[in-house]
Amino acid sequence: MRIAMWSGPRNLSTAMMYAFGARADCAVWDEPFYAPYLKHSDRVHPMQDEIFAREETDPVAVAKRCIGPTPENKPVFYQKHMPHHMLESFPLDWLSEVCNVFLIRHPARVITSYHKKNGAPCLEDIGIRAQCELFNKIVSESGQYPIVVDSSDIRQNPPVMLEKLCNAIGIPWDPAMLNWSEGGHPNDGAWAEHWYPEVWKSTGFAPAEPPIPELPDALQGVLKEAQPYYEQLATHKIAP
Repeated sequence: MRIAMWSGPRNLSTAMMYAFGARADCAVWDEPFYAPYLKHSDRVHPMQDEIFAREETDPVAVAKRCIGPTPENKPVFYQKHMPHHMLESFPLDWLSEVCNVFLIRHPARVITSYHKKNGAPCLEDIGIRAQCELFNKIVSESGQYPIVVDSSDIRQNPPVMLEKLCNAIGIPWDPAMLNWSEGGHPNDGAWAEHWYPEVWKSTGFAPAEPPIPELPDALQGVLKEAQPYYEQLATHKIAP
């Protein structure tokens, strides 16, 4: 079982990778297309030189690995993807050979978190439009709706929501997903030192989220752009 988990940044995506990585039957891969995205775009991100030195930058090679032999011959292969990394020239034909899941989070929460870590984001930075466009592409080409799960629902009740997610994917529920070792995962990407220090301190999911934050005027524009995309995806999410 190959799982392609599509999310934007600051979406609980790293904690979800750690949860799946805590399963004995599961291999994980951290943002396979991040290095190709940086290599083939004009975006400049922290630790870029180190990322290029350590990670595969050829999108065709990455796509082949996504549907190739699973690491260590494990029966479950979890891939943490971000749709805004998928430039127009990158192959997408491999999507039909994986179980596509979309991890969403209210954009006000994403924008607040991103702003604290990396400054004011634009719509592309938070990935929600790319998420929605990829979701619609899969529906159009396959006639089937991918699985959608909201990160806030997971934090509200991790065991219930993770079991529902596993059932939707078609893999057994494993309570080992509720906890992981402090200090990150051996398969963290080269960028982890910059982006993951808070998650490295964790050994499980954070408590339920507080109410949706009020954003300052300077961030209202990107929120207004993002909200319709989130609402479209949220209509398909697994019910808590």
